[in-house]
Amino acid sequence: MIVKRDINIDFLADEVEQEVQELYRSIEKKALKNHARVLKAFQRAKVSDFHLNGSTGYGYGDPGREVLEKIYADIFKAEAALVRGQIVSGTHAIALCLFGVLRPGDELLSVQGQPYDTLSEIIGIRGNACGSLKDLGVVYKQVELKNGGYVDYNTVGQALNKRTKMVMLQRSRGYKWMPSLGIEAIKELIQFLKHKNPNVIVFVDNCYGEFVEEKEPVEAGADLVAGSLIKNPGGGLAPTGGYVVGKSEYVEMAASRWSAPGIGAEVGASGGYQRLLFQGIFIAPHIVAEALKGAVFTARLFKKLGFSVMPEFDEERRDIVQGIKLGTPERMSAFCRAIQGASPVDSHVHLEASYLPGYADPVIMAAGTFIQGASLELSADGPLRPPYAVYFQGGLSKEYVRLAVISAAREVMKQI
Repeated sequence: MIVKRDINIDFLADEVEQEVQELYRSIEKKALKNHARVLKAFQRAKVSDFHLNGSTGYGYGDPGREVLEKIYADIFKAEAALVRGQIVSGTHAIALCLFGVLRPGDELLSVQGQPYDTLSEIIGIRGNACGSLKDLGVVYKQVELKNGGYVDYNTVGQALNKRTKMVMLQRSRGYKWMPSLGIEAIKELIQFLKHKNPNVIVFVDNCYGEFVEEKEPVEAGADLVAGSLIKNPGGGLAPTGGYVVGKSEYVEMAASRWSAPGIGAEVGASGGYQRLLFQGIFIAPHIVAEALKGAVFTARLFKKLGFSVMPEFDEERRDIVQGIKLGTPERMSAFCRAIQGASPVDSHVHLEASYLPGYADPVIMAAGTFIQGASLELSADGPLRPPYAVYFQGGLSKEYVRLAVISAAREVMKQI
C-alpha cells in the first residue's frame, strides 16, 4: 500500500538512516576483507611507479599491463587475466568469451532463462545480427527459471548433455524481477553441472557483482568470468575497459578473439589511463561498499513509501543493483529524471525513454556520471515494460546516494 503523497520525506529518510546502521557495519566488514585481498595482490605483484605509465603503438613489453593482469588474476583467484581498455563494455567482454571458446556445432546453455537484453542479438535469439553465434552455427538452449526466480535443477539436468560445450550464468538480475545469484548458489550449481558433465565449461557474467561478497566466481568453480571496468572493479576511476579471468586456456581463447589468433594478449597499448586502472581496482572494495550502503538506504526508504523492492533492505546482497517496482511508466520517468537532476554532470538534461542498441524495449537511463555510462557511479535505468521497475545502482558515496534518492522519492510521490 503506497503511503500518502504529503509524507515528510526528510523525516522518513532520517528514520531510515538510524534503522540501517547495523547493516552498514556489516557491509564495512566485508569491504575490509576485500580491501585486504586487493592490497596483498598489489604487494605480491611488487607494483612500482613505472608500472603506472602507459604505452603506445603495439604495446609490446608493457610491464604495467602485465602486472595489472597479474593483480586481477590474484584477486579473482584465476590462472590468467585479460584486462584491457579496448574492451568497450561488459557485453563486449562477455562476447569475447562466447566467440572465443564456442565453435560451430557447439551448444550454449543458459539456465536462467533469457540472458540480459544486450546478449540477445549476440546469441541470435533476437534480430538478424550478422555474425551472431546462431549465424556461426552455435546451438543455443535455455531453461526457464522456476517461480520466484530460482534455477530449475530438474529441467537443467535434462537439458544438459554431452554436446553442451558451455553453460552461461548471470550473477546479477539484469532487467528481471528475480533474485541475483550469490557465490554459494553459483558453487552449488557448478557442482551439479560438473557432476552431470565434467567437461562442460561454466562461464559467469560477473557484472555488478565484484567485491559484493568475500569470494568471486572462480573460487566457486567457474572456468571463465567476465565484467566491465566502468562497473565495480574500476572503482569509479577507470575511464573504460573490461576484463576476463579464469583458466589460462580459455582466457587465451578470449584474447585471440579480442585481437587475433597468434597475437592474443601480447599486444595492446595501455595509453594514458594505466594509473587509473590500478587506482580503480585498488579503491573498488570501498566504493562498492558505498554503493551497497546506498542500495540499503534506497530499499528501506521506498519500502516505507509502500513500493515493492528487490532485494529487501535487510537481505543478503549479491550485487549492487536495487530494484524498485514503481508500477507505471510515469513514475519510472519521474524517478530517473530526479536522479539525473541530482547528478554532478548533465543535471540539466531532460531524460526521455528511447530505443538503444541491443535492447528490445524503450529504455530510460539516468547517468549523470563523470565516466559516460559508469554504473558504479550513481545511475538508474529500466525498460518501459511491466512491471515498470527501475533498477538503481552505484554511488561514489553514501551521502551522494541519499541526496539523490530523497529527490527521486519526492518526484515519484508527486505521481501518486
